[in-house]
Amino acid sequence: MENDRLIMAFESSADETSVAIVKNGNEIVSLETATQIKSHQRFGGIVPEVASRHHIEEVTILADAALSDAGLTYQDLTAIAVTQGPGLVGALLIGVTAAKTIAWAHHLPLIPVIHLAGHISAANFVQPIVYPALALMVSGGHTELVWMPSEFEYLVIGDTRDDAAGECFDKVGRVMGLTYPAGKTIDQMAARGSENYDLPRALMNDQQYDFSFSGLKSAVINLLHNADQRQETVNLEDLATSFQHAVMDVLLAKTKAALLAYPAKTFIVAGGVAANQELRSRLKALLATFPDTTFTPVPMNLAGDNAAMIGAAGDIAYRHGVRADWSLNANPGLEFPYLDDNVQ
Repeated sequence: MENDRLIMAFESSADETSVAIVKNGNEIVSLETATQIKSHQRFGGIVPEVASRHHIEEVTILADAALSDAGLTYQDLTAIAVTQGPGLVGALLIGVTAAKTIAWAHHLPLIPVIHLAGHISAANFVQPIVYPALALMVSGGHTELVWMPSEFEYLVIGDTRDDAAGECFDKVGRVMGLTYPAGKTIDQMAARGSENYDLPRALMNDQQYDFSFSGLKSAVINLLHNADQRQETVNLEDLATSFQHAVMDVLLAKTKAALLAYPAKTFIVAGGVAANQELRSRLKALLATFPDTTFTPVPMNLAGDNAAMIGAAGDIAYRHGVRADWSLNANPGLEFPYLDDNVQ
């Protein structure tokens, strides 16, 4: 591994503490992740203070485990990468502090990474991203279409105006009485149900690439509350199907419009909702009509938050000369820039 780039990466933006070592941006040497789902389930969502405490308990243990699994020492590493944002500020600070400390102690370059770039860069573990590229980023905190004219150039062409798709899944799951996180359960229920409830599809025919899911969320909540007041029974599997189809119809319509306007050599679907089976299936069918574009969904096991994706994005940033000094701080509002409406 003498001429290889070996990057240790830290991810702690939400409720997953994760440390990985990634070789040359496309090979996972080791990956250690501690999940906190059980700690947050009783609250129906992530509690920031609880998340931060778990990160403190786990981060150094995972760093040691990642090195041990890889059979490496800090002297073998090329750089340290870390999620700078967006995310929960307390959670981010744990990862940033750990990364800064290790980089300083072992005289290693420190590479800040935008969390969303990590999700997209996980596609490199499947095959190299060929540019220009387009990505549909769908997670609990984000739903956006990202245009990448070249490597390390990320431009948002469409974003959610309110709830993210993953956030909508969890909120709807909560009122349906499902355990947090609800996305996988709704996906499974949707496969068994029928679309028997008429639900809105906001902005689906709008000329822009923006999304809106708050109206859909409210429609499901109102449907369930009205049925409860009338003592009527709602078929939850049919509701799951109707809800998921509404979300997917909008995602697919916006993606198709973006692909027509921004011809890409690679199309990536990334983020936690990228694990949704209906989304992957329908995107595969859509991309079959774009023969010049390679469909690259991120691996199912890397769709959620993990440090391997931060290592992949960190490798790109490292090659483009990005370095941080010891003043690096967490940035919970860190985002990609937006593409000017008049530029393609």
